[in-house]
Amino acid sequence: MPKKRSGGGLSTTQQAAKFLGVSVLAGAVMAGIALPAAGALGLAAKGSVQGFDDIPDNLKSPSLSQRTTILDSKGGQIATVYSRDRTVVDLKDISPYMQKAIVAIEDSRFYQHGAIDLKGILRAVNQNAQNGGVAQGASTLTQQLVKNYFVEEAGDDPTKVAQATQQTIGRKVRELKYAIQLEEKLGKKKILENYLNITFFGEQAYGIEAASQRYFSKPAKKLKLQEAALLAGIVQSPSRYDPVNDEEEALKRRNTVLQRMAEVHDISQEQADAAKETKLGLHVSQPKNGCITAIKGAAFFCKYVEKVFLSDPVFGKTKEDRAKVWNQGGLTIRTTLDPQSQASIQSSLKQHVYKSDKVAAAATLVEPGTGKILGMGQSKPYGYGKNETEYNYSVNYDMGGSNFGFPTGSTFKPFVAAAALEQGRPATQQYSSPNSMLYPSPVQTCSSKPWTNQYNERVPNESESEKGPYQLKEAMAKSVNTYFVQMISDIGLCPVMNQIQKLGVVQGNGDKLPEVPSIALGAKGISPLTMATAYAAFASRGMYCTPVAIESISQQIGGHEKSLDVPKSTCSRAMSEQTADTVNSLLSGVIDSGTGQQAGLTDRANAGKTGTTDERKNAWFVGYTPNLSGAVWVGSATQRVHMVNIQIGGVWQAKVYGGQVPGPIWRDLMTGALAGKDAPSFNLVNIPDPDKNQDKGQDDDGNNGRGRHGGRGNNNTTNGGTISGQSDGGVTFPTPSFSFPDGFIQGNTNNGNGNGGQR
Repeated sequence: MPKKRSGGGLSTTQQAAKFLGVSVLAGAVMAGIALPAAGALGLAAKGSVQGFDDIPDNLKSPSLSQRTTILDSKGGQIATVYSRDRTVVDLKDISPYMQKAIVAIEDSRFYQHGAIDLKGILRAVNQNAQNGGVAQGASTLTQQLVKNYFVEEAGDDPTKVAQATQQTIGRKVRELKYAIQLEEKLGKKKILENYLNITFFGEQAYGIEAASQRYFSKPAKKLKLQEAALLAGIVQSPSRYDPVNDEEEALKRRNTVLQRMAEVHDISQEQADAAKETKLGLHVSQPKNGCITAIKGAAFFCKYVEKVFLSDPVFGKTKEDRAKVWNQGGLTIRTTLDPQSQASIQSSLKQHVYKSDKVAAAATLVEPGTGKILGMGQSKPYGYGKNETEYNYSVNYDMGGSNFGFPTGSTFKPFVAAAALEQGRPATQQYSSPNSMLYPSPVQTCSSKPWTNQYNERVPNESESEKGPYQLKEAMAKSVNTYFVQMISDIGLCPVMNQIQKLGVVQGNGDKLPEVPSIALGAKGISPLTMATAYAAFASRGMYCTPVAIESISQQIGGHEKSLDVPKSTCSRAMSEQTADTVNSLLSGVIDSGTGQQAGLTDRANAGKTGTTDERKNAWFVGYTPNLSGAVWVGSATQRVHMVNIQIGGVWQAKVYGGQVPGPIWRDLMTGALAGKDAPSFNLVNIPDPDKNQDKGQDDDGNNGRGRHGGRGNNNTTNGGTISGQSDGGVTFPTPSFSFPDGFIQGNTNNGNGNGGQR
């Protein structure tokens, strides 16, 4: 005589015999359950045994989607993310009340029948026939487990989910066969355990452990009778019986479960009545899922990591393939984030710019020679409330950033200088650099069609006293606009375009920068990550490395761990060592005696450049040491705030300059990030100082230097930094639209000279 397995249930032989004896009936029965009572019975009876035999025998339990853990470079946890909040537990770690409650309400004859409950089927057929429709189902817990397997396998694909849950005879037949397999393979106790771990309980909670934590903030093993009854009642319809949003409906359903437990003698009627008198007793815990929970202000970096995973082909050929792996979870992602650098970024931002300020600040740190992103943060926290944002101001639009990045002002000028040096111009190159001048015309482009100044547009410096001649060292330190416009006229636009291409410099929306002379003044939007990575090439003596955020990934699947390939930084020579060394010497002068004096570090070699755009909508400082590069931006995400007579970080600013607000942020965050680390030196080039024959005014930070304003073209709209629906100080603005004059990019007119980028 065949033996029963532990936990009850029929043997394979008994189940097979029973199934063969009622296969035709079962087909008809399922039609009665799935469809209106009449009409489908004959269809169901046709070939149901043949269809059953044709179903493959290899049902595999899916790997349940799990949490993904994101770590910093030292192994510290940044955040956990998941498609489905689930923690798998053993049956012994689930309250006996919960085990009895789910069986009582979902399948009270669970321990008496096999994969199919014939009495339940006949009862359902009779009830449905009386009602002329689907009034009652007859799926056993085992059948429900099979259906959940199919749903889990479908993931977040709505089409596959619909196929897994559709009420068809074919699916029911397949479900029955696989249910028989599970009864034989697993036994009752394991089936119940798997069911309680896989089923959905609403409120983002998958499995009983997550549900217990969500609704009662306690482990599943500690659930009381009335709590277990509430959770068991949710399963039939998580939205209808959601106790968080409909307490009255959930209470009725809980009491129904309690009464059913009394009817099947799991508890006494007295126990049921006493439990019915209790309140729901919810102690709801909010889901701790996603980058919004990241520590040390690393939420934006966390979202960047997610964007990298979902967009990089190394994780799958299609976006659907990558999304499937991400949603499957079970990943342990070790990132490049340096906890010391990240903490320093957040500390400096918090000190200098308040989240309630009218403007925001963003900062990014990159390691020269490797492209590793060591830190990324901003003054407005990640979130959806007032003075919060989900937009990452440090990155390009496709990675979660602003539509266009932010105009960089004079922080763009070192790229022009590098292009000129690569063309053989000396570090002592001199131009007349008048106080104000027409944009030179024509200017050679990468095409055969030169750019021409058709509308006689001018580029000015700050005041009448600002006039040359200047050599490169002084022009860079004082950020003289007319000097760099003349430099572009001298070497042409194509060397500049080639240079920034080698440095990975594109607009925040991914487009190339327009090929016009005003490019020297930084009027177009670029992200802080792009700027920090480009300046890192100066620090590494001309080697540009693409930015990377992920060190390694392992994945747990079915109890086994495997390693995944990750994107690697690609390094290439962007300029000669001599050119990089010369730029380093020039930008060291900016900090020593130019516009960046307030940003300078006192304990190590450092270099950098200030930038302030027209109408003071943006202020920048981008700088570096030989082993760390960082970019700091301050401004309005909507580009609507003029930083004049404004309070930032509790300090009143009459006029904001690149060296005055972003500079000290950069100084403090670099100091903290580099504390205790090596202090290598640059390979500096001796550049003779020009003769000092006259007082040439003040620079943009009030030091002896040149003025800050750049040229104004006939296109007076700067499109950098605009965010769809983004707000400053909690005020939401619509997405602006922009139109450019004919020839703006082609270079055949002077259109596009724009509001000049300044220093």
